[in-house]
Amino acid sequence: MQEVALSLLVLMAVLPALKANEIEDKNSPFYYDWHSLRVGGLICAGVLCAMGIIILLSGKCKCKFNQQHSHCPGEAPPLITPGSAHNC
Repeated sequence: MQEVALSLLVLMAVLPALKANEIEDKNSPFYYDWHSLRVGGLICAGVLCAMGIIILLSGKCKCKFNQQHSHCPGEAPPLITPGSAHNC
């Protein structure tokens, strides 16, 4: 009985592998043109990267590390002062 079960399992494992060697059906909804998808993605990534570099080098981007903070003595006091927080 074990030989029959083992041969049935091997047959079930081998049949899909034999069917996989058939020619691809380009009309199938599960067929993807991976080469065109890869090339399109690389083109899109290159365009987005170039746009990002152009925006950064144009000088219109005001980044936080370029801004200087001024600590004037007339600023408002901090909202939390020592001893004002209580644990419940």
